[in-house]
Formats: sequence, structure tokens, C-alpha cells
Amino acid sequence: MFTGIVKGLGEVTEVQLSPGLLSLRVILPAGLGEGLQRGASVAIDGVCLTAVEIDGDLVRFDAMQETLTKTTLGSLRVGSRVNVERSFCYGDEVGGHLVSGHVTGTCPIITVEETPTNRVLTFQVDPSWMRYLLPKGFVALDGCSLTVSDTNRENATFRVWFIPETLRLTTFGFKKEGDLVNLEIDSRTQAIVDTVERYLESRLSEVKG
Repeated sequence: MFTGIVKGLGEVTEVQLSPGLLSLRVILPAGLGEGLQRGASVAIDGVCLTAVEIDGDLVRFDAMQETLTKTTLGSLRVGSRVNVERSFCYGDEVGGHLVSGHVTGTCPIITVEETPTNRVLTFQVDPSWMRYLLPKGFVALDGCSLTVSDTNRENATFRVWFIPETLRLTTFGFKKEGDLVNLEIDSRTQAIVDTVERYLESRLSEVKG
């Protein structure tokens, strides 16, 4: 589990692609590899990956085909910068929201608005996901715990405002229109919405019956 509070930017130093498997080496932000053990979980752009080789802050990860199909990891190249977070430990401060690192899918950035103090990005999603995206609700994008500012259900879009500190620590400081990001729906929101929908469908069936 993760909190969605990205600790900094890592850099991809090696990419090896074989049938159904991607191996990549990432230099973690300085000192973030301290105490990391083989088999530990690390979120790379919001994707929960297992550390398979560790050399200080240089870590190798493997991603299977299912992960490559659902995420942006297959597009990483040497020199790509990625958001990094170590796994959550009990007793840690939860500054964001609980994130599993199991990505729902990818979505594109369709507009980028600059203000003197903020950056506002609009994202396009699969229409079926919109019922889980609520104004002021949680969403994880490339591993960042973020608040949805507003939604447009007709266009299947939502917006997020980024403060300077988030832009400094994450890839959202240089994302542009057309870039894909990894999206993870908040599991609690999804559970509540699905439960309410099933209950209402059941009650409606009883009334009709």
C-alpha cells in the first residue's frame, strides 16, 4: 500500500523488453533506496512494482504483460523521469489517501492551463469511470494522491489543480497535452458507489416485481 505522496523523481537508466516482460533500472531520489530490500514494493508512476535487484539507489524492477497493457510503463525509455514512492509502513503519516498501486487504466491530458501560481490539467477518461470521480473526491494519477476539482460527465473529463510543491516533486511539472497518465480510482469510493447501485437496482426490481 501507498499514500500517494510522491517522494521525488527517479530516472530510468536501462530498459530491456522481452516477450511479455519489461525490465527497467531506476535511480531513485537520493537516499530513498536506504533500507530497501529485495522483494519490497515501490510505486513507479503509480504502479506497484517489486524490487528485484538493489544497488544503493539503483533498483531493477520487472513488469509483466498485463501491467504493460494497463499502464504507461511500456512507453518508458532511458532518461525518462518517473514518480517514486516507497511502500507505506504502519505508523507513517498518511498525507494523501490509501493507494494500492493497482492501476485502473490510462487517460490522456487534453488541456493544460497555466496560472501565476498553479497548473490546471484536464483529463479524459473512459465514461464508465466517471461515476467514481466526484468533485472534491480522491484520485491517484501517476501515483500522486490528488483532489478532483470539478467534473464534466457529458464529456467524461475532470480537472485537477496542482500547487507548486507538487509540480516540483513530480512529473506533472512538465507534463503536456496528449501525455498519458496512470489512473487509479479510489477503492473506497468505488465500493460505496457499486454497493449503492446494487442496492437501488435490487429495490427497483422488488418494486417492479
